[in-house]
Amino acid sequence: MKDLFLEVTFRRGRPVAAYLFLPRKTGDRSFRTEMMGRGMIVDFEKSGRAIGIEITAPEHVTADDLNRVLEAINAPPVTADDLAPLRAA
Repeated sequence: MKDLFLEVTFRRGRPVAAYLFLPRKTGDRSFRTEMMGRGMIVDFEKSGRAIGIEITAPEHVTADDLNRVLEAINAPPVTADDLAPLRAA
């Protein structure tokens, strides 16, 4: 997967969790996780490259919050439009 994409889990029309998939190689698996920022858990593969971010509190995470984490892990930034599915309900 070359691009990042957001997957959102809804319950009763409200987002309860989300996962931001970062660019990854076929076969990449989460080896360790690290809490980074309020309501965000980053998955790293075995060599230490970030492969995704679990958003456990989507109602509290903003594009700025997420971009601070993305910058810390050397990943491309997102825009508010990228997070629109979190605000759709």
